Amino acid sequence: MSLTPVANDQIATIVTHLEMRERPKPAPVPPAPLRLVPWKAPALDGYRALFRRVGEPWLWFSRLVMGDKELSAIIHDPAVEIYAVTDARGVEVGLLELDFRAMPDCELAFFGLIPELNGRGLGRWLMAQAKALAWRKDVTRFWVHSCTLDSPSALGFYRKSGFTPYKREVEIFADPRLAGLLSREAAPHVPLLDQPATA
Repeated sequence: MSLTPVANDQIATIVTHLEMRERPKPAPVPPAPLRLVPWKAPALDGYRALFRRVGEPWLWFSRLVMGDKELSAIIHDPAVEIYAVTDARGVEVGLLELDFRAMPDCELAFFGLIPELNGRGLGRWLMAQAKALAWRKDVTRFWVHSCTLDSPSALGFYRKSGFTPYKREVEIFADPRLAGLLSREAAPHVPLLDQPATA
């Protein structure tokens, strides 16, 4: 067994890929005081703002480093379906993004609720919506990836939702907090290593 050094300005995470190869049996959708609103060609600023609100605790940054043209090419592609989760007041509190560009595969590209809603069982409602939307097309494989930066319950949640792990990888990237892409307070479970150790 060996350890691989990671530079202090980098982050390493283990990525687990999971898939679902059969349409799940119909099941009742758990109740939730939320709505799923299709975002047709969302404004880039609005999309980035919601992406940040949902993903900052888990160091989501991939869409924040994209230029407008690159991001627009993805989120305005007709084969990418984006939904905002809204509360009873119409405030956006979650994000669901399904990528059908590699049919017959569908990727659950982004899936999450703002931190204030975590732990309330609302993820089951959102996953029921995601599965129904993904499998309504001629999909033969629905897949997602999770990593060790995500909520500790994420991997178990995906497995309970019917996904099976099939591959692991190690990803190393520059800490987005040090570049100013995310606040220094984001993801406190992942320590910043740019400060000298104190006695």
